[in-house]
Amino acid sequence: MDLKGKVALVTGGASGYGREYCIELLKHGCKVSICDINSELGEDLLHELAKDGKDSVIFCPCDVTDYQQYDEAFQTTISKLGGVDIVINNASVMNDRLWELEVDVNLNGVIRGLLLAFRFLGKDRGGSGGVVVNGGSSCSSHPLVSLPVFTATKHAVAALTRSYGDPYHMNLTGVRVISVCPTPPERVVLSGDSRKRLLSGEYEQAWKKDISETIPVKSEYVAKCVIDLIKKAPSGTSWLIEKTKPPQELSIFP
Repeated sequence: MDLKGKVALVTGGASGYGREYCIELLKHGCKVSICDINSELGEDLLHELAKDGKDSVIFCPCDVTDYQQYDEAFQTTISKLGGVDIVINNASVMNDRLWELEVDVNLNGVIRGLLLAFRFLGKDRGGSGGVVVNGGSSCSSHPLVSLPVFTATKHAVAALTRSYGDPYHMNLTGVRVISVCPTPPERVVLSGDSRKRLLSGEYEQAWKKDISETIPVKSEYVAKCVIDLIKKAPSGTSWLIEKTKPPQELSIFP
């Protein structure tokens, strides 16, 4: 896919990986819709990016647990930027103490994004096709024993990607579906507040073991990898991104 002139909608786009995705996509000639529940951070990023292309970037308030608001983000993006070609389901929660929210954002939010992408991009619905990138995690293949609910949501994302990325759906909709599975970012691995993420304080030793050999990945590097994957990764595939290595396809299913 040639990215120049394409329109990308990025959830969780105001910070972390999402912020870097928006910056990198804009560099490659995309128009970008920053979608985030945090309006203050979203408006700040909009102001920063609009200096280089005020007609190429917008901000849409978007809570991915609210289907109607998510729908409105798509419609606003189409109205203001002329369409949607790329959807990045990036919004994510890593906190097993908030496990119901974690499931609703990490899994249900991705499902909502996929269904909306098929509705607005699908060739069977009058669209032109496109690409959906789902936010997975390295724990799709290497479970985090200390964060079992988080691990379950990310493993489910890989399964969802494999199923909806199947040639059956690809041929029907013209929408290619992939997932990116980075190791935890620096702000997570190096933070001193891990106990706040764990369902039980007893899991802290398990967390230390989980990350003992983890080299945190930089968000900027993940974003550069995602650009290449959007261009050429086969539908239904999930990709591990760690350290500074090239993305590696995960063989989660036979």
